[in-house]
Amino acid sequence: MIRRILLGFMGLHILHHASKEPITGVFMIEELKKHGYEVSPGTIYPLLHKMEVSGLLKSRWEVRDGRRIRLYEITPKGLEVLEEGKKKVKELCNEILGDCNG
Repeated sequence: MIRRILLGFMGLHILHHASKEPITGVFMIEELKKHGYEVSPGTIYPLLHKMEVSGLLKSRWEVRDGRRIRLYEITPKGLEVLEEGKKKVKELCNEILGDCNG
């Protein structure tokens, strides 16, 4: 059960960063590591793909330093889900931890 909860939070974290700029799987692995999550490519890439199939992200290929990389960007549907997710997380945070307005 904890894995499903963490995947949900990872999804929101992905949407958050994708709402600011295009992201890569490697970027998200490194970002999540900063927060104490050891996420493998075998976890992050299927999650990104699932989010794309669900219409939350869109991707495109780009060449950087002679290497092809896949960039993911948030979609309008992804923005809606992110905003709703933020509300739900804040509500849950306030109930479980007290004031989470900061």
